[in-house]
Amino acid sequence: MSSRPREFRLLVTGGGTGGHTYPALTTLRALQARLAAEGTAVSVLWAGTADGLEAKVTASEGIRFVTVATGKIRRSSNPLGMLTAANMKDMARVPLGVAQARSIVAEFKPDVILSTGGYVAVPIGLAAGRRPLVVHEQTVRLGLANRLLAKRATRVAVSSPSTLDLLPENVRERAVVTGNPVRAEVLSGEPLKAVDALGLDSFDPDLPVLYVTGGAQGSVQINTVVAEALPWLLQHANVIHQCGPNNLQDMFDRTATLPAELAARYRVLGFVGAELPDVLALADVVISRSGAGTIAELTALGKPSVLMPLASAAGDEQSHNARRLQDLGAAVTLQGDIHERDLRAALRPLLSDAGRRERMAHAAREHGRPDAADRLVDVLLEVARPA
Repeated sequence: MSSRPREFRLLVTGGGTGGHTYPALTTLRALQARLAAEGTAVSVLWAGTADGLEAKVTASEGIRFVTVATGKIRRSSNPLGMLTAANMKDMARVPLGVAQARSIVAEFKPDVILSTGGYVAVPIGLAAGRRPLVVHEQTVRLGLANRLLAKRATRVAVSSPSTLDLLPENVRERAVVTGNPVRAEVLSGEPLKAVDALGLDSFDPDLPVLYVTGGAQGSVQINTVVAEALPWLLQHANVIHQCGPNNLQDMFDRTATLPAELAARYRVLGFVGAELPDVLALADVVISRSGAGTIAELTALGKPSVLMPLASAAGDEQSHNARRLQDLGAAVTLQGDIHERDLRAALRPLLSDAGRRERMAHAAREHGRPDAADRLVDVLLEVARPA
């Protein structure tokens, strides 16, 4: 007989961006699947802000959602620069949010609370009281919210072993490396499905496939340097380029004069949706930003990459992520003022040497954690309050 209660109660908090929201959703799905096999239902409540991504995701997934007041700290390299009217106004909302959060926790009575970061997670984390609190960090260095909540967390789950050395000793003893949860569908792509879905029959089967992406909205920086290098790239690779919906016409204009032979090996798309797992499965090399979710996917799939970190990312986290992957031998990092010659220099050895690609792919896989969601579920169940 299972010792689990007939209903397991999980309170989720975190969001604002996909980097905080989707790991929580992926973990929730894994928990539901695990406990369903034991005959245990999972009752879920997600606490966040009405205008955050988490509100949209929970609505589409049919997850019960509740809002809490919270404040966002707008960072500045100068501490005095943080003393702005907007910061003061938002921080004044935190006590109200904590009061609301205490009511939410008291009413819902969760067996465990999962916080995946973002300023939306602070009120619930502070109101957890004696309820088990698991804080999950997606990046190499803890974000501001998780730094605050880690001090009172039951467990701190991190995505990278290198994070452990950055933690205070009293937090490190409660830390566990789980990896960053990757959506199950991303791991189940089929290359031939991408060929069929995107009409890639004109691609040269003797050349590697390069997938270029700047995220859902695209990246002007990546688009520009790739467009400049495209005549050379298409001599050495087939290219699938996700440029962002607002940049599609510009990319059409930039590439309209490509010779027919080269144009046949180029597919530009505004957005890649359900086909993404298949596109990633088909790709031999990826050019992308280096957000935590992207790094988790590339390593779980074992994909060599050329990374162009977003300079404006909070805490310069993308640069840290990219450098770590480069140090592991799984990626090449390009930063600063990037030119066509820089991209060509980074890609030339990858596109011309299948053995080099395989060595980088192996290095990526060695440090990937495709089972991260299950590892995090283990942590949640380990610390959950007994029935």
